Amino acid sequence: MFLATRVQGLERLTRFAPTAGRDYAAGRNSDPGPGNPCAVSRLSPYLRYRLIDEHEVVASVLHEHSLAAAEKFVQEVLWRTYWKGWLELRPAVWSHYLEEVERARGPAYDGVLANAENGTTGIDGFDDWARELVETGYLHNHARMWFASIWIFTLRLPWALGAAFFLEHLIDADAASNTLSWRWVAGLQTAGKTYLATTDNIARYTGGRFAPLGLATQAVALTEPPIKAARALAPVTAYDDSAPALLLVTHDDLHPESLPIARMGVNGALIASDAQLLWGDNARRFVAAAATDAASRVAEYFGCRADIAETLGAPGLIAAAQAAGVRQIVTAYAPVGPVAQALAQLGPMLASEGITLALVRREWDERFWPYATKGFFPFKERIPGLLQEFGLT
Repeated sequence: MFLATRVQGLERLTRFAPTAGRDYAAGRNSDPGPGNPCAVSRLSPYLRYRLIDEHEVVASVLHEHSLAAAEKFVQEVLWRTYWKGWLELRPAVWSHYLEEVERARGPAYDGVLANAENGTTGIDGFDDWARELVETGYLHNHARMWFASIWIFTLRLPWALGAAFFLEHLIDADAASNTLSWRWVAGLQTAGKTYLATTDNIARYTGGRFAPLGLATQAVALTEPPIKAARALAPVTAYDDSAPALLLVTHDDLHPESLPIARMGVNGALIASDAQLLWGDNARRFVAAAATDAASRVAEYFGCRADIAETLGAPGLIAAAQAAGVRQIVTAYAPVGPVAQALAQLGPMLASEGITLALVRREWDERFWPYATKGFFPFKERIPGLLQEFGLT
């Protein structure tokens, strides 16, 4: 379904961009089922690993449409940016989620949980989506909302285990979009605001394929202790463009050719496809193929050797830096999640060997993330002005 190359992502974007206006707005909520033509872009796996990035997706769409005409799609792209920024300013929410998953595991939910994950609950649609997710690694966004609502309010399963189920199987799962979307359905993200899946809504937007009975008729918001106020955006270690570097490419950003770093002075590259930093086999297969694609592009663009490393570890990085004759390693900034945690642990280890780990944050993130301090609607008000700063409107 998804070929893990940048070329495939760009081709998909080229096909979609002309339809990103009225067609998308009218049909984006309809889920015709796997393999059928659909109004949504299905670009999320390519955006997730930044085989293509938000800037070029929005630029491509606004080349075809005005911002007013393509507003719904542009907002969907910026939701991904907003979620990342929101979590970046409140990293403790990710830590709390991981703790919640561990607390929720246990025999109390075993039977219901197994039925939900295996698609054997007997709930029309829900079971189909569970199987589709496992088999394809993808679900339509509206189906994700229905699924999460039924999981939480009809089956009364812990939201964190549902989020973990998605992380395990979605190709495009990331810490921010997945966790915070589940929190939103549960009434935690926007306190008191929940999403309730209904028979009529599901029947309408699946073209009558599904009309589940017995769904919850109320969605009482979950509660939690207050979340700490947003912090400032963390600073990054600067890249010394007067010295050569080893380029480290992680699966959080597989298009280093567009990073704001000097093209000259990259003596070598290491593409880390560490399966331990991914949650499930669907994502691991995609990333393994995408890493091969990235290695080929990086070698050609930077004119250096590009090796693939199956483990993102200090010994391999130190050896690669020594082989390249450099004292600094440059990599794209990783948002909150497993890669960011791994990089934070690597920094001191590399420093003990006299090697600097420099993080390069994209201008898109640098400009948008600081405005993710509250809900999406205040953030949304900033979108036209920020896009104008990028020359996109």
